[in-house]
Amino acid sequence: MIRFLWFDLGYTLARTNREDVYRKALERFDVFRNAEEIALAYHRTDKLFMREYPGVLGKDSRAFLPWYIGTLNYYLRLPLPIEEVLQVQRSLAQEWPIEWKAYDGARETLRYLKSLGYRLGLISNWDESARTVLARNGLDEELDEIVISSEVGLEKPNPDIFRLALSRGDVSASESLYIGDNYYDDVIGSQKIGMHCLLINAYGNRGIEELSYHPIISGIQEVAAYLGHAQVPLEMNR
Repeated sequence: MIRFLWFDLGYTLARTNREDVYRKALERFDVFRNAEEIALAYHRTDKLFMREYPGVLGKDSRAFLPWYIGTLNYYLRLPLPIEEVLQVQRSLAQEWPIEWKAYDGARETLRYLKSLGYRLGLISNWDESARTVLARNGLDEELDEIVISSEVGLEKPNPDIFRLALSRGDVSASESLYIGDNYYDDVIGSQKIGMHCLLINAYGNRGIEELSYHPIISGIQEVAAYLGHAQVPLEMNR
């Protein structure tokens, strides 16, 4: 029986406003793409990096950003000069900073899952800003245990970070469910120690066509239903 739900942070509990910022950057080149086109291009770029270059996205962005922007523009069918795009992004940084914000309903979903009797935790590959992101969004208040790679010196998919979390939560792998958006970090890592894993992909199988993994959900608002419960009551989303 599942007693403990463990979550990833980025693109599981929280997301950035990167699509809006990039749309502003493209307008400087008289290029126009709608929010959905940009969001899907980001999604495909993330998934390609997760598959082909594991661990890179969790590192200093200066090490991979030109490479990443080139891939993003490929999916947007844009032959733009990467260095010029990066310069425009830097010029927009003060007016349009990239910010991490909880998904709509994320905090309410966590609160609802706690009301059902589940304990909740976080296992995330993140730098020292993780605690700030959690606190700003009120997510830390809903979590019983928080395990962050930069604090413990371990990163997913290393099974030891999952073992550490289980030890802190005083729960077994078979009683735990991990929810995350990166198959190569989240599913492979958690399954190495026998944890169940629920994969989030907002676009069905797009970006992960090479996989036949199930179950897949579109976001954490579907976790309760997956566990056999009713959806989050409307009054909790007010």
